Amino acid sequence: MQEKLAINRWAEEDRPREKMMSKGAKALTNAELLAILIGSGSGEDSAVGLMQKVLAAYGNSLDRVGRLGMEDLCRFKGIGPAKAITILAACELGRRRAVEQPERRVIRSSAQVYDYFYPLMRDLPVEECHVLLIGSGSAVIDSVRIGVGGLTETVVDVRLVLREVLLKRATGFVLCHNHPSGTMRPSVHDDRLTRQVQEAAKLLNLTFADHVIFTDNGYYSYADEGRL
Repeated sequence: MQEKLAINRWAEEDRPREKMMSKGAKALTNAELLAILIGSGSGEDSAVGLMQKVLAAYGNSLDRVGRLGMEDLCRFKGIGPAKAITILAACELGRRRAVEQPERRVIRSSAQVYDYFYPLMRDLPVEECHVLLIGSGSAVIDSVRIGVGGLTETVVDVRLVLREVLLKRATGFVLCHNHPSGTMRPSVHDDRLTRQVQEAAKLLNLTFADHVIFTDNGYYSYADEGRL
């Protein structure tokens, strides 16, 4: 069996940290970037080799790796809780950076709502419901998670929705919740929630702009379907 060559015995230009310092982050492969995070490999693999194995197991897709949990990562020899947490933290930072905008974002369509929530919702294994708070000129004030459920349903308290809208002094809002099953069509529960929120918003003279059902491959918009 060929002896594994440790990273510190590689040519300097091939070591991930040194390579990044001399050539920049864009010159590194995904496995090399992940190897910098975990710092060391196992008795069988270098850090780079270990992360190549992880990526290969998931089609060399960072998106799929970003969906993993700690238990999934810890199945690989050489990855314990500390390394798994480091990888998961990096994935979460990536999601947050994708959501964060340098300037206040303007939302005027269901497609823009979907794009806004895509980094937040695409990896969720269970249903979540978020409210997008909108101010003057359709500018985004904030988004808040207001409900977490199971695989097929989320319990949402209409009072909590309106409380967030009033606290942030928003003039309008959009609901968005995901369907982990991938089904875009609304359920009976979704229809009931939409009616309840719509009636409550009218009483407070607030604009309930849309309710968007999110899936990884597309969305359903109550507003686009003429149901609001």
